[in-house]
Formats: sequence, structure tokens, C-alpha cells
Amino acid sequence: MPGWQALQDELTDHNFQVIAVAVDEDVETIRGAADGITYPVLIDADHVVAELYAISNVPTVLMIDEDDNIVQPNWSAYASDTFRELTGIDSEIQKDHIRAWAKDGTLRMSPEDAKGAVDDLSSEEEQARLFFRIATRLRNDGDADGAERNFVTAIDLAPHDWTVQRAAQPLRGINPFGDAFMELYTAFNDAGRPFHGVTGH
Repeated sequence: MPGWQALQDELTDHNFQVIAVAVDEDVETIRGAADGITYPVLIDADHVVAELYAISNVPTVLMIDEDDNIVQPNWSAYASDTFRELTGIDSEIQKDHIRAWAKDGTLRMSPEDAKGAVDDLSSEEEQARLFFRIATRLRNDGDADGAERNFVTAIDLAPHDWTVQRAAQPLRGINPFGDAFMELYTAFNDAGRPFHGVTGH
């Protein structure tokens, strides 16, 4: 988040606004992570934003202009090099794309190409998100067995959807930065890094 804050500060005079959306339900953890952050940080506990924009990976960045047009669809972009060793992605190259758009309107693709660049969720992915919602409701109601059964069904339906698979890890008592995450990341890479979005830096 500090990396995005630095970019926000840098581009403030260029009609640029960062808005973060946390696909999480732990408000206090997000509040702690957002300490010192001046841009809006929203909580999407029900994954509504993720579903509306067919987001299946985190982090995902969208660039939306002042007329509410998506000018850069789902894109795995980073504001720092914290995970560069793991991803091989240079955040400065990515931030340069954002700077070019904010400063002079330069885009990586045409508006027409942007409209069709990201596929809708498949029926299996839509079902997975429904089972995820059922699981979280059962968990909140104290039905651990029912929650686990529905989490497993959701993951089976969409094994490479991080908004399901990884988001379920802390809710199931699994460390989202531990061995289970590395297993997920390895499987994701082995499957060709499938996600709803555009590739390239």
C-alpha cells in the first residue's frame, strides 16, 4: 500500500486517484495496513467488486477514466518490488504505464480492445463464488463443518481463482503466506497463470 501512496502523491496534480479494494472481511487488519494511507480503502467482504469486474487474481489493477470507462482492464500490477523475486515483474515498468496515462493519456490498448480484453466468469466460477458466500455465512453462523464443505466445493469449482482459493485460506485457519500459498502459486504457474486479465508489463 505505501507504493500506491507514493504514486498517488506523485500524480495528485494530474487528476489521478487511487482507490484500493480489499477482498477481505477483517476490517481491523485492513485498518492497520492502511495506517498512513490517504487514498480510499474499501472492504469488499462479499466480493461484489471482484465479481462485477471478473477479477480472479490479486493484486489486480483497473484503470478507469473520468467518464467511467475502463481504459485498462484487469492487470496484475504492483506498486513495489516486494514480490519481484517471486513474480519477475518490475514495478517501475508497470508504474510507468500508469504515469503515461495520467500525464498525457497514453494507453496500452485502444478503448475498443479494452472492452473485449477480459472474458466473463465461467459458470463454474460463478458457482464457486456462490458456494464461497454460503461458506462464509455458515462460518459466521458458527457452522464450521458446513463452512468447510462449501469452501472445498468452491475451490474444486475454481481452483485457480485467488478470490476464492486464497481468500478462503485465512477463513479456514490456513496461513495465506505459508506453504499452502506456495502450493497454490506453484499450481497456478503450472497451469499457465490463468486469470481474467491482460498480461505483460
